[in-house]
Amino acid sequence: MTKVVNHFASDTIAVRAGIETDTQHGAITPPLYLSSNYSFAGFDEPREFDYTRSGNPTRQILGQAIADLEQGVGGVITSSGMSAVFLVLQLLKAGERVLAPHDCYGGCFRLFRSYNEKGIISVDFVDQTNDEALLAGLEKNPKIVWIETPSNPLLRVVDIEKISRLAKEKGALVVVDNTFLSPVLQKPLLLGADIVIHSATKYINGHSDVVGGAVVAKDAAVYEDLKWWANCTGITGAPFDSFLTLRGLRTLDVRIKRHCKNALRVAEYLQAHPQVEKVYFPGLEDHEGHEIAKKQQSGFGAMISFKLNGDVEDAKKFLSGLSVFSLAESLGGVESLICHPSTMTHAAVAIEDQITAGITQNLLRLSIGIENVEDLLTDLDSGFEQCRLHEVKEVSNG
Repeated sequence: MTKVVNHFASDTIAVRAGIETDTQHGAITPPLYLSSNYSFAGFDEPREFDYTRSGNPTRQILGQAIADLEQGVGGVITSSGMSAVFLVLQLLKAGERVLAPHDCYGGCFRLFRSYNEKGIISVDFVDQTNDEALLAGLEKNPKIVWIETPSNPLLRVVDIEKISRLAKEKGALVVVDNTFLSPVLQKPLLLGADIVIHSATKYINGHSDVVGGAVVAKDAAVYEDLKWWANCTGITGAPFDSFLTLRGLRTLDVRIKRHCKNALRVAEYLQAHPQVEKVYFPGLEDHEGHEIAKKQQSGFGAMISFKLNGDVEDAKKFLSGLSVFSLAESLGGVESLICHPSTMTHAAVAIEDQITAGITQNLLRLSIGIENVEDLLTDLDSGFEQCRLHEVKEVSNG
């Protein structure tokens, strides 16, 4: 449906997706097809599309564009990032095992744990940066090895190529959540993964006005299975959402470059700040996963987490001093966001499991946008000033 194929650069693929595919009027950008159904050419003669749940021209262009960016055979567009996760789980038979990271996104943790408790699947959560724990998990012969790198929210980085090789020795499918980096910065399928998922809500769309997901497969048979289950369960994305996401996708490359440039400045600022206990950002040389990130990524992304020197009350004071960063969940939009993972993105995870994963009450997560970076730094200064005022007040009251 599109002239653009894999041998073009990523930025060209994203910009040209669906361009000049309209055969009726020669529209440069592809039209939005809102029709829920399509006429048959004749008795028992369905056209390429018959019903939008199973197939839609607008959605298909987006799915193929993301697949081309990831260098897979095809992509299924779903109604949300979590429905993309749900779709992949349909590839499992009852009781089959998933090996997941202990610090995965809270929504994934909740779904995996709930399915385990209902006996639908079995799941083991392990620290995939720990070789001993990883190998012990693989000895249980999982059918899916789930990788999230960098992880949410502590930005742990694992070696996709190494884990994929070990997983294949056990006959497992390797699934990589590539939401934090996008295909501009990381291509897991080229590193040995079988499936890549995205919350397209994030960097793929990039404007915080669409909720969606994407699942890309390397193998044609796996792709067909995913398409079948997406139609069967009815979790495919809406045409209008696909249209907006495709428009956002066209600027992915230029947005990511600005995100990354800003994020490095912010990370260096935080690392040098006396009121910061620790910064989690793979672009910093002292980050535990820095060398792996350099090897398998073409950039370090724009997600940063850091721990304040203080407790949850200090975190509250810090947040009260901000006016540019918005206190909100999600990430990857052009605007900068901040969240408190323990009470927001990972609120569904029990406190003991949060502690095991390293999520503390003084941890804050930043999604760095594309604003002027000096304004971002000034805003963070205001947050730290609120913390200092809080400390002075406590001392004086004491």
